[in-house]
Amino acid sequence: MILVTLGTHELSFARLLNEIERVRKAGFIHDEIIVQSGHTPFESDFLTIKPFIKFDEMEQLVNKADLVITHAGVGSIVSAVKKGKKVIAAARLKKFNEHNDNHQLEIVEEFVNSGYILSWGENDDLSEVLKKAADFEPKRFVSGKKNIINIITHFIEEKV
Repeated sequence: MILVTLGTHELSFARLLNEIERVRKAGFIHDEIIVQSGHTPFESDFLTIKPFIKFDEMEQLVNKADLVITHAGVGSIVSAVKKGKKVIAAARLKKFNEHNDNHQLEIVEEFVNSGYILSWGENDDLSEVLKKAADFEPKRFVSGKKNIINIITHFIEEKV
């Protein structure tokens, strides 16, 4: 099963769903595809669309998924890579009115460079990225949370 998650941002991200539906119609994807579409209106005979999914159900879907295709929200990416899932992230872009700026490009770049995920960009053919995903072994995720807490604690202690 492939899980697609677009998050809850108020702007549409139909560009990604159009590409997923295109490769599904072309017969490149045979798996069931479940989409958490958020505020992106989309109808399809090839995708199971659910605008919003409760946390517990989303956790179950991530656990069940063989692949997660997601917008480049940090929470969406991290929830999948923590579980060792293969992830393809797509940045919402300002020029397509999908976000207010292009910060998701930086997020994708960091996760790709760290070996955690693959990416689909505006000039990429998703079928080619899916071919790479078949052999992709994501690096085990290591959180930087403790390091960040130590930096903040050290900063506070020096100021007191």
